[in-house]
Amino acid sequence: MKQVPVGVSARHIHLSKEHIEALFGKGYELKEMKALSQPGQFAAEETVAVIGTKGKFDKVRILGPARGATQLEVSRTDAFALGVNPPVRESGNIEGTPGIKIVGPAGEIEIDKGVIVAARHIHFHTSDAEKWGIQNHQSLRVRVGGERGLVFENVVARVHETYALDMHIDTDEANASGAKTGDMAEILD
Repeated sequence: MKQVPVGVSARHIHLSKEHIEALFGKGYELKEMKALSQPGQFAAEETVAVIGTKGKFDKVRILGPARGATQLEVSRTDAFALGVNPPVRESGNIEGTPGIKIVGPAGEIEIDKGVIVAARHIHFHTSDAEKWGIQNHQSLRVRVGGERGLVFENVVARVHETYALDMHIDTDEANASGAKTGDMAEILD
């Protein structure tokens, strides 16, 4: 049985160094609040507001460290509330995506791209992927058990030597399946 821990990912934002400085001030460094499942990644103490054409969310958590490009990850429900229509994409694939206004304590910016609904995915360390015969970007089927259990289709395998085994789904997917962070899921194929 190929079991993998589940991590539920609420709306969050990754900021470029340039945008961190625009929103928080020149030379500003994010402060780590909590380490995440992926080595070197963290939830920052800092938050920003994001403003769409229909709505806004205050206190959107920033995940660090700084990225090469700014990216807001929301659920489909969040997207409706904001008034944006982002595609389902793998993290980092932001070409052709909508933008949004971001407000911090020291300024605000408008990005012209970067809003996505993150594709459900599993991070595999290379050794885990090799053990189970899984290739990078392979599409998987994964069962989540429980009272509202279901099978997720099109779960993207992301394989790298720096990753730790973890399945990431958004809050809509977690609510539909009754899954919560720390539950175990089974890779079917």
